[in-house]
Amino acid sequence: MRKWILSWILPTLLYRPYFHVIFLLGTLSLACNDMTPEQMAVNVNCSSPERHTRSYDYMEGGDVRIRKLFCRTQWYLWIGKQGNVKGTQDANSSYSVMEIRTVSIGIVAIKGVHSEYFLAMNKSGKLYGKKSCNEDCNFKELIQENRYNTYASAKWTNNGKDMFVALNTKGSPLKGKKSKKELKSSHFLPMPTP
Repeated sequence: MRKWILSWILPTLLYRPYFHVIFLLGTLSLACNDMTPEQMAVNVNCSSPERHTRSYDYMEGGDVRIRKLFCRTQWYLWIGKQGNVKGTQDANSSYSVMEIRTVSIGIVAIKGVHSEYFLAMNKSGKLYGKKSCNEDCNFKELIQENRYNTYASAKWTNNGKDMFVALNTKGSPLKGKKSKKELKSSHFLPMPTP
C-alpha cells in the first residue's frame, strides 16, 4: 500500500512545479505581447511603472470649458463688469458665460468671459469677482449623483465643513457658511453655450 501511495504522490509533485512555471511564462508573454521586439530589448521588465503610467495632462491646467452655470433655483450665475456676483434669469446674458479652467485634478477656476473677473470666495464665505486669479478663486468641482455640480472653496472651510457657491431662490449669492452640498441652491448644471 505504501508503494502505491508514493508512486501516486511523486508524479503529482513533479507535475505541479512544471505547471506553475508554464503558467507564469504564459502570463508573462501575454502581458508583453503588445510590445515590439525593440521595446522588449529596452524594457526587459514589462511591468515597470513607466509602462502603466496614464497621462492626466488635460486635467492639470489644460482643460478649458465655456459654460453657463444654471442653478437648481432657476438662476444663471452672473459676474458683472464691476465684479459683483449674483444670479440672472436672462438666458442670453453675456455676463453669465463662464470659462471653467482646470487648475489641478478636481480643482477649477471660474472666470466670467465678458467681465473678465474670476469668481472668488473670501474667508467668511462671501462670493465676489476678482481681476487676478489666486487661491480664493480655486474651487473643488464635485459631480453629484443628480448630475449637477457643486463648487466648494478649495482654500476656505467653516469649522472643517466645505463652503459652497450657492444662489438662493431670489438669485442672491448665499454665504458659504450657510450653504451645504445637499441644498439645491448649491447645485449647478454646466450648460454648453452656442
